[in-house]
Amino acid sequence: MSATSSAATPDHDLVLVVDFGAQYAQLIARRVREARVYSEIVPHTVPVAEMLARKPKAIILSGGPSSVYAEGAPGIDQALFEAGTPVFGMCYGFQLMAQGLGGEVAHTGAREYGRTPVTIAEPGTLLAGVPVEHNVWMSHGDSVAQAPEGFTVLASTADTPVAAFENVDRGFAGVQWHPEVLHSEHGQEILEHFLHDIAGCRQTWTMVNIVEEQVELIREQVGEGRAICALSGGVDSAVAAAIVQRAIGDRLTCVYVDHGMMRAGETAQVKRDFEEVFDSLDVVDAEERFLDALAGVTDPETKRKIIGREFIRTFEAAQVRVFGDAHGTGYLVQGTLYPDVVESGGGAGTSNIKSHHNVGGLPDDLDFELIEPLRTLFKDEVRAVGEQLGLPDTMVWRQPFPGPGLGIRIIGEVTRERLDILRQADLIAREELTRSGLDREIWQMPVVLLADVRSVGVQGDGRTYGHPVVLRPVTSEDAMTADWARLPYEVMERISTRITNEVAEINRVTIDITSKPPGTIEWE
Repeated sequence: MSATSSAATPDHDLVLVVDFGAQYAQLIARRVREARVYSEIVPHTVPVAEMLARKPKAIILSGGPSSVYAEGAPGIDQALFEAGTPVFGMCYGFQLMAQGLGGEVAHTGAREYGRTPVTIAEPGTLLAGVPVEHNVWMSHGDSVAQAPEGFTVLASTADTPVAAFENVDRGFAGVQWHPEVLHSEHGQEILEHFLHDIAGCRQTWTMVNIVEEQVELIREQVGEGRAICALSGGVDSAVAAAIVQRAIGDRLTCVYVDHGMMRAGETAQVKRDFEEVFDSLDVVDAEERFLDALAGVTDPETKRKIIGREFIRTFEAAQVRVFGDAHGTGYLVQGTLYPDVVESGGGAGTSNIKSHHNVGGLPDDLDFELIEPLRTLFKDEVRAVGEQLGLPDTMVWRQPFPGPGLGIRIIGEVTRERLDILRQADLIAREELTRSGLDREIWQMPVVLLADVRSVGVQGDGRTYGHPVVLRPVTSEDAMTADWARLPYEVMERISTRITNEVAEINRVTIDITSKPPGTIEWE
């Protein structure tokens, strides 16, 4: 059995999240897993018969941007409500349920967006133990005017007469708001009431189970073969490699390529941490090769392609060292996560490497079979697995760092001198972030060197003509969307003062306050 087919989890109840174009579909799936129930996302275009064939314990209908009345608005096959499978509707999904089961959805003319007070008239099972009045996160223009026959209306708002309902005997429930977002008070509690008390889902999705199941799958897949893993130093590749090592021991070789664009002290730290954990670590010093190839290049996309190409060549050499001339016996470990799978169009596995995979865009002609032990997991679950495996905090809580490294944080040509300047500034920013206790609150804080820009400054009573740097602190849950982090003023002040005092070539520190979208996290 291929590990890429391990999304099938017969030992766990399955909850399918039907995505109607919601910006929160992944968040719903994560919240279900936080309730210790396995979940997957499926697009609303998947036939209901195909969904039911997977024998889900429950189905959740997500929100979406459409009106149920709009021409071409996504619908749901009524067979879903006749199958005996518990269903939970949120926002647009709530209205689809109401309409599909004989209730009434109306254009009331009243819209509710953002934080909204809700009042519980009858708690039932879904809202049991929840305060009678609390705030929820709304985002809708239509409203359910009348619940379907046999349903109990549980809650309302000033503008929405039916804001929650349930029919426990049939396993149906729904809310007009978004219980999955943090702004909805008691949202997780309400979701768990549906999953545990109405749908009867078993709470078996734990980090211990994940590791044990993957180890068994990998042993079956690899047999007596050997595997290679390209370690970036990040949590995804580290946890993937740790699981595979637990399965096959010293038949795994980890390869870490230092392309000369790592952060200050990073290669030494990665080597130190990883040699404590992994039996076989191959560290490749490829700085000269990469920087020679990047000489004179300023276009961001060209930089990325060059770095990807040189990574491939370096990795090919590592492949020969590990496997010799043997073909067809090699396995490649990758830290592919569930968001990667969703964004690339689904969960279908593949045994040959495609250019969209993680490791620098490896080409089709590298003859490996993939091992992807994390492809059903979200980033927060990966960190939990890493802790379960006993990996050091420096690995588990390392902030995401792009494969091309500092090469895409220098606007302009990448040179050793510019890398050294940026390394100093980046180190100061990271030290102050750690000192302030913000490492786990900030998803990522790139420092960008505007190497092709100079600005006038005054330092030591003299005129300077130095480079600006940009701090890019962001908060995120999965990097698909991000908000700029509101760093305390005193933290920004310390970072700015230290950088301009300690890095002679930099005379100006700015901060990027753009969310994603419209901006990306990295500048290039």
